[in-house]
Amino acid sequence: MKLRRNILVGVAWPYVNGEPHLGHIAGMNMSADIFARFHRIAGNNVVMVSGSDMHGTPTALKAIDEGTTPEKIATKYHKIWEKALSDMGFSYDLYTNTHTKEHEAVVHDMFLKLQNKNLLYEQTQSMPFSEEEQRFLPDRFVYGECPHCDETKARGDQCDTCGVTLDPIDLVNIKSVRDDSTPIFKETTHKFIKLSFFEKNLKEWIKTRTDWRPNVVNQSLGMIKEGLHDRAITRDINWGISVPVEDKKYNSKSIYVWFEAVIGYFSATKSWAMKQGDKDLWKKWWIDDDGETYYFQGKDNIPFHTIIWPAILLGYEGLNLPTDVVANEYLNLGGLDFSKSKGHAVWVRDFLERYEAEPLRYYLTKIMPETSDSEFTWKGFVESNNNELVATLGNFVNRILNIINKNYDGIIPDPISINEDDQVLLDLCKNTLDEIEMSIDSRKFRKALNHMMLLAREGNKYIDKKEPWKLVKKDKNLCSTSLWVGCNIIVTLGTAMYPFLPKTADKIHNMIFDQSDTLKDGWKIRPIPSKTRLKNVKTLFIKLDESVIDLENSKFKD
Repeated sequence: MKLRRNILVGVAWPYVNGEPHLGHIAGMNMSADIFARFHRIAGNNVVMVSGSDMHGTPTALKAIDEGTTPEKIATKYHKIWEKALSDMGFSYDLYTNTHTKEHEAVVHDMFLKLQNKNLLYEQTQSMPFSEEEQRFLPDRFVYGECPHCDETKARGDQCDTCGVTLDPIDLVNIKSVRDDSTPIFKETTHKFIKLSFFEKNLKEWIKTRTDWRPNVVNQSLGMIKEGLHDRAITRDINWGISVPVEDKKYNSKSIYVWFEAVIGYFSATKSWAMKQGDKDLWKKWWIDDDGETYYFQGKDNIPFHTIIWPAILLGYEGLNLPTDVVANEYLNLGGLDFSKSKGHAVWVRDFLERYEAEPLRYYLTKIMPETSDSEFTWKGFVESNNNELVATLGNFVNRILNIINKNYDGIIPDPISINEDDQVLLDLCKNTLDEIEMSIDSRKFRKALNHMMLLAREGNKYIDKKEPWKLVKKDKNLCSTSLWVGCNIIVTLGTAMYPFLPKTADKIHNMIFDQSDTLKDGWKIRPIPSKTRLKNVKTLFIKLDESVIDLENSKFKD
């Protein structure tokens, strides 16, 4: 790895028309946080940004349903999202939202630059119009049959089943989501971006991304093969970023959310730089040749990050294209996708009222849908907590430290001599950090977690073989080596788990070292000073009663 890399971690901006569920966490936030935390502890310059997409049409729909304003709905759920992400331990340098003056200014700048370069143009198009409500219906206000697959509930902007981007006029048997009425189509004028202009450059660029996940490359090239069509970047709704043109017909329109939300990565980085007191600090990630930008999202957001956002960047010029677009598949619940709109979910806030965040972080990493859809089950969660965190990881740490507390007055004994068995485990400690580093840096998070747990399992095998609880009664000096090796494994585990379980990592290091700071200690095995005294040894994880499984499943059925 290069020394002191400049790494931007961008996480997809969620619509704030409802609460976050575990699908959001598994789809984008968990992998992004692992990646960001690892690169921070490895010594790299990391900025992790995201925020709430305040201007999505789902928010406007929610406001109509609740008889209030989109701004009130967006503000309410933005705060809920912000707290939930913080409670999960996600290490955002800035979690903002798209309803800020700073974001609006950056969006306007990009819009005007594209327009001045003749990459935007005006055109009339037929859009659905509700005769009952006497209004144009934006994309999420309509649904219908997808012309590319058998999905009957495709939205006016995208089909979640096949992933293709759509316009409302593409839908078959189009209906209003408000009252199931059939809208008529009327002409309206909008600004369009020349996506077709970028088709060749995007195709050539994507083909060079040999380290991207196959699902991302294949879906993106598939869209380009079908031909990129110019898309409207304004819409007939007054909730959103204003259109910066001196033309009265745009007074009642706003910039399309799919255009302005992706610009949030750029505007958020600039806002973060201002908060650091250096307005040009953002350039390290966006302009400098060695700047790296990684985007994390679910598979439904792939085209916005591999086609639309790169096209905007190419048109604007001078800004770095994505280094990687890391898209997970879906997390399922009962065989179906987690869905905020359908209420088919386990909600983050409800979950954290009953259980700790760290076991959830572990389980969602273990089942992360990196290359295919995966399934959340309460049985799987309880078993991973009890059999892996408690019985394997926590048990190993507790066995070693409790023996030292009981028989060595809490002082970690120095080794007498290192034999072959001992050296194998010490070598595995170093290899584990190396393997996790390679896995995380290549965005293979499940593999990285497996390496951490392999060290814990091998540590348990080592201790089972040495039997220090017996040996300490016969020969404390001989026993000291196995306990010292065990403590080195514990210290390594504390470092190794930091990207996944940061609070537990800090607990481990604080039980062994004075004034420990896992992040500042760095991605290395910290030497244990001679005569180190253990401090405040605690149980790391709490076993869950198996009755939790039936209890939670019964709630879901209700």
